[in-house]
Amino acid sequence: MIAGFIHLIWKVFWNTTVVILCASLVFIGFEANQPMSVPDAPEGMTYFEFMRDRIDAAKTVEPSRCGWGMMFSLATLGPIYSVVYTVVAINPEGTLAKMTASDPDIPKGVEGAMWYEVPGIWWGVVERLSWTMLGKPASVGCQFRPVR
Repeated sequence: MIAGFIHLIWKVFWNTTVVILCASLVFIGFEANQPMSVPDAPEGMTYFEFMRDRIDAAKTVEPSRCGWGMMFSLATLGPIYSVVYTVVAINPEGTLAKMTASDPDIPKGVEGAMWYEVPGIWWGVVERLSWTMLGKPASVGCQFRPVR
């Protein structure tokens, strides 16, 4: 009896996790194929096209470890910063917001957003962070070629 109940709880947890993971991948795949919302991005450029262009640009940066280091930084820090910035944007009076430095990549005007608006806000943060790290022209550090 107890084993059956534990098995039921496990199956519900497992199936919920699989559904959430699949829905997340579908959402990311859909959004990444839409034109980017970053104002400086070329008209109609999708996130996948942007990342393909930045990977090509990283191959030409000297020293090469600089370009790949920026890609690695985005891959490791991007998920953390995107979640933190989204939480700070939605709850600007919270404890996390008080500990987070001001950044232009934190969205404005989304305070108290509903739960179903959060994925769109998060995706906008992902695009802006990616653009800031890999797309903005820089006078120091890794100097990627301009986005094509």
